[in-house]
Amino acid sequence: MLWHEHPKKKPLFLYIGIPMICLLLFLRLVLYFFKSDGFSGLSMLFPILLLCIVTFTLCSSAFFAAWVYQDCKKRREDPILWTAIVLIATPLIGLLIYFLRRPEPKKICPTCGHRISLKAKYCEECGKYVENKEDITTMSKPKTHHLKFIVTGTVSMVLILVCLAVFIVNAAAGNGINTDVTSDEKIWNLGTIQMNSNIYHNGIWKLDFKSASDGFIKEELFSIQAPKTQMLYADISCGTVPDDATLTLWLVQDETVQSFDVTALSKPLELPLNQFKNGQLYVRLEIHGVKDVTSKIFLQ
Repeated sequence: MLWHEHPKKKPLFLYIGIPMICLLLFLRLVLYFFKSDGFSGLSMLFPILLLCIVTFTLCSSAFFAAWVYQDCKKRREDPILWTAIVLIATPLIGLLIYFLRRPEPKKICPTCGHRISLKAKYCEECGKYVENKEDITTMSKPKTHHLKFIVTGTVSMVLILVCLAVFIVNAAAGNGINTDVTSDEKIWNLGTIQMNSNIYHNGIWKLDFKSASDGFIKEELFSIQAPKTQMLYADISCGTVPDDATLTLWLVQDETVQSFDVTALSKPLELPLNQFKNGQLYVRLEIHGVKDVTSKIFLQ
């Protein structure tokens, strides 16, 4: 029995699978929200835009895949295979692949069951005369089927481009992103850093990186418990220091801000914390051109 001879079944993966994926993405966003202190330092506009981009991408894939599914059934091809290809390869690439390999509509030879073109007058398998004027008339007046899937998929793609454009414009302008090194909130960097390792364990922060974008800020959150007796120790070594390159250590807590040039330390830095109070302390390294840096920072 051929696939098209089975009773019609609704593509449940479109009705169950896509909503489940969207739900998982939403839950991941919520978990990240709490883990990162509520996106401190980053406007909620950005995660919302990212969520919209992902959602509209899934919608676009689902609508185009639904159209491909119906088109394959009409052409008596395997709809599950081509639907999976469209979903996996993304809407644009998936549709391009499908249209490049899209077969012409076919009918079944009533004598031998071989699939032949709707325009064929004779079966290429058994040679019997199988002209069907109704099919030829249909082919002479092609009409786009399931147009609603095409329209909604296209609208979803337009919304993807709109959200992406808004995201890029705001990110390039720095709107809604906290890049103030003296801020008592989480810093978000638009640049990149090439790290070997970044470990924070038992109150010890070990950072080893090769290079970073100019002005990149790497930070860690420490906890002060006895500011009158505790000291901050920073053992930092810069392997490569080009002209005008600097590495600055920042200590930030509420309105209290201290900075130290640690580009060329001859010995580990020891800093008293008596100007601070019990609570969280942001320890930041502001990178300007230095490379091959190793650091070990802790409170004791």
